[in-house]
This record gives sequence, C-alpha cells and structure tokens, in this order.
Amino acid sequence: MNSPEPITEPLERAGLARRLVALAYDSLLVSALLFAFLLALFMARGAHGSGPPAKPWIWVSAAAVSALFFCGFWTHGGQTSGMRAWRIRVVREDGGPVGWGAALLRFVGAWASALPLGLGYWWSLFDPQRRCWHDRLSRTAVIFEPNRRR
Repeated sequence: MNSPEPITEPLERAGLARRLVALAYDSLLVSALLFAFLLALFMARGAHGSGPPAKPWIWVSAAAVSALFFCGFWTHGGQTSGMRAWRIRVVREDGGPVGWGAALLRFVGAWASALPLGLGYWWSLFDPQRRCWHDRLSRTAVIFEPNRRR
C-alpha cells in the first residue's frame, strides 16, 4: 500500500467525540486480537490453571501486539479500522504520512494521555488546534476526511 501524499488543502481537525468512538471501535478489534494471541500462546506453552498471567514477558508481548496494530495502521495509510469508519486520519503536522518513530511515540503518549483520568484527551477540548497530549508529543494531528464520493 502506498503512503498518501502530504495534504495541501487546510486540515480540519477531528473532534474528541469522533476520536473516542473510533478508539472504542479499535479497542474491540485489539481485544479480539489479544485474545487470539494469548490463547495461542497459552496453548503452545501448555499453560494450565486460572488467573492472570504472572510472567512479565506475557504483558510485554501483549503490549507489543497492541503497538504493532496501531503503529502499523498509522504508518500505512494513517488509519485504523475504527478511524476509517469515522473518516479520520493521523498525519504529521505538515499533512504528510506518519513514520514509525512518530507512531511509536504517539502510541506510548496515548497511554500517558489516558492514565490521569483521560486528561491528555480532554485537553483537546481546550486546545486551539484540537490536539491531545500525544498529538503534540509526536507532532501529529488527527484530521477529519470529508466524504469524497459526492
């Protein structure tokens, strides 16, 4: 898949509600992916018993799967499935495609934005450019894509 060219027209920033609904949609997909990954991992290792996994590497590998999901989509087209459904896209500040470094920084920053009661996300309601903390940290923006089928 080719990376999209930088956008030359003015970028309309996506609002918080649209972003959160897309994130909820993607969270369902990631949850299913993690369930399948962890099930396969436990079956391959012959794990028995109940309760949460005690090994740190299991949590690290689950975080890596989540990071690959989001960063892979952001670097290849700028959209996860939820973002595509809600017509929003992640781009660099100049409108160009996001690279792996910015995508990883954005992923880690998104967790930091979410942890203090979502304060990093709520920030976008007061930010003049509608950017969350992780947008600013990674020098990216989430833009609204108008319906081009007209």
